[in-house]
Formats: sequence, C-alpha cells, structure tokens
Amino acid sequence: MTAVTAFKVLTAGQMAALETGSFDGAPVDLADGYIHLSTFEQLTETVDKHFAGQDDLHVAEVDLDALGEAVKWEPSRGGQLFPHVYGPLPLNVVVAYGPLHRDDAGQVRRPVTG
Repeated sequence: MTAVTAFKVLTAGQMAALETGSFDGAPVDLADGYIHLSTFEQLTETVDKHFAGQDDLHVAEVDLDALGEAVKWEPSRGGQLFPHVYGPLPLNVVVAYGPLHRDDAGQVRRPVTG
C-alpha cells in the first residue's frame, strides 16, 4: 500500500532545522497554529503564490499516515482541501527531501532524496 503524502516548502534555514530532528513551523505556520502542507497537485501553485522570487527553497515529502490524527484536511485556497499538521513535523515522517526543482513545463518536481 502506498503512503498518502503531502509536501512542505522550506527555506534553507528551515530545512536545516528539520534535519536536526523536528520542525515546529515557518512564521506563517506558527501564526496560524498549524503547519501548512500541499498535495502534489497543489504544490506548484503554492510555490508560485507564496514563495515567488525566493531562491534556495527545498521540498519535503511527508508521510501523512505516519502523523495520524495530527493531520486535518481543511478548506483553503479556492475551497480546496489542504493537509494541515497540528504539532511539530518530525524528520522520521519525511520520506524524501531536496532542493526545489522544476520540470520543463515549470511544474515543481517531487524530491528524490531522503
């Protein structure tokens, strides 16, 4: 059975914090009370809307099943359901991560390392 995953876009500093074992959230996450994630289908729009013009970004692919009840699917942009994590994001639920790369069509690629 394939795990249900979602994605967190991180700055280099945030990625370094996650690599130490756990990530409590970006400033927007801390202000909202949960960690914002996106499905793969939502990822490129999230990057384009919230990270435009930023360099040195990273993407972490998160196993939502491993987070259990900490994950809530809630409506956000355009009424779409987004996965939100209520609590810290531990490194052991990250199945892949790496620098943000786009394909030839401009879509954000899945991370391939972990």
